[in-house]
Amino acid sequence: MTEISPLYLLPGLICDETIWAAQVAALSELTSTAVPDYGNARSLEAMARRILKSAPEKIALAGHSMGGRVALEVFRMAPDRVERLALLDTGVHPLQPGETEKRMALLDLGRREGMEALVDSWLMPMVRPDRRTDDELMTRLRQMCVSAGLERFENQINALINRPDARPLLANIDCPTLVATGREDVWSPVAQHEEIAKEIRDSEIVVFENAGHMAPAETPEEVTEALRRWLSYN
Repeated sequence: MTEISPLYLLPGLICDETIWAAQVAALSELTSTAVPDYGNARSLEAMARRILKSAPEKIALAGHSMGGRVALEVFRMAPDRVERLALLDTGVHPLQPGETEKRMALLDLGRREGMEALVDSWLMPMVRPDRRTDDELMTRLRQMCVSAGLERFENQINALINRPDARPLLANIDCPTLVATGREDVWSPVAQHEEIAKEIRDSEIVVFENAGHMAPAETPEEVTEALRRWLSYN
């Protein structure tokens, strides 16, 4: 069997290793895994450089949400170091009209009322409607996001507002690539991922039928299985 490169699982906005907990537990039997911390980075480029500085020479990259954009920046900077790429619940488009205002409104809410109020407003729409009453899931996700703190939210919002247009990069991706999202992800919908997959040669698209935007935590078994298959691609 071909040796699998170390797997780096990149979290999204105000997420940490919690979002990838099930995948780390299951996939560590196949290869070493790591969930990087972006620290106080205020740009996707700085996040990518931080990853490359600590990562081994060859890696498999799976990014969720903002982490997908960070993964693409890693590929942009060092394509020869990325042996596999997985993009989950993410996007490649540049800043959209009205997006800055919406993101800054959340930041203003956090400044006025605290991180708890910000998360309570932001998190619920990220999850499939029938999972929003799952106390265990929602408590775990809420604690993760609140613990990130307002400064980290502001830094990562700055990174997203000033992100590059990643669309021209897609045609250059020539490693085994998985593109996947939740069927009920209203933030990063299926059609958006279909367009991404069309631009990446020989990519596979997977839809997690019972998930919203937080697919790794909402449907952990399905996400883990998709990543397991992706890690086995020749």
